[in-house]
Amino acid sequence: MRLDRRTLLRAAAGAGAMSAAWPLMQGLGPQAAHAAAAALGASWDPAPFTVGVGSGDPLPTSVLLWTRLAPDPLADTQPLADIVQVDWAVATDAAMSTVVASGSVAASVLLGHSVHVVAEGLQPGRRYYYRFTALGKASRVGRTKTAPVGPTSLVRFASLNCQDYRAGEYPGMRDLAADSALDFVVHLGDYIYEGSELGTAYTLNDYRKLHALYKGDPLLRDVHAAHPFYLTWDDHDVFNDYSGSRGAATFVARRAAAYQGWYEHMPLRLEGDDTALPDPRIYRSRQWGDLLELVVLDLRQHRSEQNLADGTILGAKQKAWLKDRIAQRGGGWQCWINSIFLSQQRAPGGGFMFTDQWDGFRAERAELLGHVQNAGGPDFVTVTGDWHSAFVQDIRPDFDNAGAPVIGTEFVAHSATSSAYSASWNATNGPLLGAANPHLQYFEGNRYGHDVYEVTPQRWTTRLRVVANRTDPASAVSTLTSWHVDRGRAGAYEDPATKGSAAQYRRG
Repeated sequence: MRLDRRTLLRAAAGAGAMSAAWPLMQGLGPQAAHAAAAALGASWDPAPFTVGVGSGDPLPTSVLLWTRLAPDPLADTQPLADIVQVDWAVATDAAMSTVVASGSVAASVLLGHSVHVVAEGLQPGRRYYYRFTALGKASRVGRTKTAPVGPTSLVRFASLNCQDYRAGEYPGMRDLAADSALDFVVHLGDYIYEGSELGTAYTLNDYRKLHALYKGDPLLRDVHAAHPFYLTWDDHDVFNDYSGSRGAATFVARRAAAYQGWYEHMPLRLEGDDTALPDPRIYRSRQWGDLLELVVLDLRQHRSEQNLADGTILGAKQKAWLKDRIAQRGGGWQCWINSIFLSQQRAPGGGFMFTDQWDGFRAERAELLGHVQNAGGPDFVTVTGDWHSAFVQDIRPDFDNAGAPVIGTEFVAHSATSSAYSASWNATNGPLLGAANPHLQYFEGNRYGHDVYEVTPQRWTTRLRVVANRTDPASAVSTLTSWHVDRGRAGAYEDPATKGSAAQYRRG
């Protein structure tokens, strides 16, 4: 039985033997890199589709299909021609016998032989299957779904975030891949972690190999093949706590390399006039029938420095766009896909916990939440990652005014694997966070997993799904607690059946 990768890497670090354990160490040859990856449990799909397949950004009549040709996923260069023709097909059955859309696309070395193709002419609200072929080989068959139109009675989706490969395995993704009733998955960022004592990514080849190593986890490939994704990014997809594009020329080049490496490995639909690399526009709105609008935010690329009087986390164009989305919201739920803490988070001793969050851009937050309040309608939820712990909190336009109305709910999900604070820190500081932040309803920081959301015209339900052991890819996954928001009434409440579950803080 192999050691789990977290234990193996910690043991290697303690023994000073990282060159034998981390596949991306500088100077490691291809054979040694693959041996180190295999020891961590990495494996890949058959070449050339080693990093799998995926789909994303479904619309009612189209969906984005993704793959990348990488016969040698950890190599600096691929043994491929500069241009490789890739065929694709979409069918109504897993056997691919009833093909309803197909085509051919050129995969170029300039984008790492990645493929992003929009399959069009599909039917709304329907499951489909897809496959790629190239160089005489076929990829695995993926499954996807288009968005519905008109009256919609239910949507079920999940969120993932903060999946540090070194910190644990991905049993939660096994759980999600097996959930055939799931409509889609949202990824909130920190898909990769750019650096540590094991090595740091700077160049395009570095980021390509890092993404390929993550895709060497079969459970990650399985969840991509099972469901369409909506994606945004956060800091570790480039560099910890970075802001916008400001910095030395070396940083700007590094950011461009990270953005390209991310795009090459993600099922992301780029559209509009300002979406080209190296500065792609990734903020966008997606509708799921008349039931749900997803407002996908980019909280890294356009921000200024923190704690400025006129600071911005969105940038002028994105802020104007977001105000427009708030003003034009329909009759359904509006959900912001929000990579970092939106709500205020006062520190127990005073000040703020982290101003890399929205707390570093307080004037802009107040402006936008005032806009939400004035637009009317309390059916506003934000889904958030980054903190490596679970929070449920009321959203108020003025967090320092106890009389300010509740206008929405923020659900902050556990990390998939990335390490949280210690159990002792959580036990001590959970009640202190609650006392310092009256809008905080719930905090749990000792577990890892993801959230699953079930949304109807009458109610929003968030289920916190946690893994028993993040070091075991076969670990059991269970629901820790469930929270509800009733339509037309802002504010979340816990399901009576789960009120006895473990937590470091519960209000009341």
